[in-house]
Amino acid sequence: MANRIFAEDILQGKIAFVTGGGTGITGGVARAFARHGAKLAITSRKIESLKAMKELIENEDGSECIAVAGDVRDFTDVQNAIARTAEHYGSIDIVVNGAAGNFLCAANELSANGFGTVIDIDTKGTFNVCRAACEDLKKSRCQIINISATLHYLATPMQIHVSAAKAGVDAITRNLSVEWGRLGIRVNGIAPGPIEDTEGMKRLLPEALKDKITKRIPLGRFGKIKDIENAALFLASDAASYINGVTLVVDGGQWLQGTSLG
Repeated sequence: MANRIFAEDILQGKIAFVTGGGTGITGGVARAFARHGAKLAITSRKIESLKAMKELIENEDGSECIAVAGDVRDFTDVQNAIARTAEHYGSIDIVVNGAAGNFLCAANELSANGFGTVIDIDTKGTFNVCRAACEDLKKSRCQIINISATLHYLATPMQIHVSAAKAGVDAITRNLSVEWGRLGIRVNGIAPGPIEDTEGMKRLLPEALKDKITKRIPLGRFGKIKDIENAALFLASDAASYINGVTLVVDGGQWLQGTSLG
C-alpha cells in the first residue's frame, strides 16, 4: 500500500507475542506487525476479548494469529501461554507487554487493593512475561517492547497507582536491557502520551480538559494509535538493532510541558 512508511516485509517471518493485544494501543501494534509480515499470538485474561482482533488480523491483515487466554498476574498462566505460542510457531521473536489497568482515583481515596491490582497487572505482569519468554528469546536473539507511560515523569494527580506501576516497568526495561543484552535480547519501551483514539482517553480525560491539555503539547495535537504502531515497528525492526534500554517517549513533547491533568 502506498501510504505505508515501512517496507511491507520488514517483520517477515517474525513471531510476535502481544499481551493486551485484543484492543487499544497493543491491538493496533499487533495489527501493524501482522501487516508487515509477522505472525501473531495475542493474549488477554478472557479469550472472548481476543476473538474480534484475531479475525481482523487473519481476514483483513492477511496474517496468521492465535488467541491465547492468560492472566499476566499469574506466572503459570503466562508460562502456558508462552509455551503454546512456541509450540505452535516453533519460536518467539518479539514480545510486546501491553496489558494494563487504569482508573482515576485520588491518592487519599485509593484502596490498597486498587493500588496493588494495577501494580500486579502492569509491573508484575511485565516481569512475568519477560521471565517466561526469556529462554525462547535467547534462541531467537530478538527483543522485548514494554509499553509504559509518561505519567510518572513529573506528577499526574489521580494516577499515583499507574505512575508507580509504569515507573516499575521503566526500571524493568533498563535492568533487563543490561542483563539480557549480553544474551542477545534487546529490551526497549514506548511511553505514549495522550492517545485520543483509545477507550482509555474516552474514560479518563474529561472533555473540559482536552483543550487545556492540547495547548501543552508542543506539536499541537493528541497522539493516535498509529503513532505508537510506527514506533513499535521501528524498535522491532533491524533498523533499531543497536538500540537497547531506551524508553521512547511518543507524546509530541508534552511531558516537557508538565503532565498534570489539573
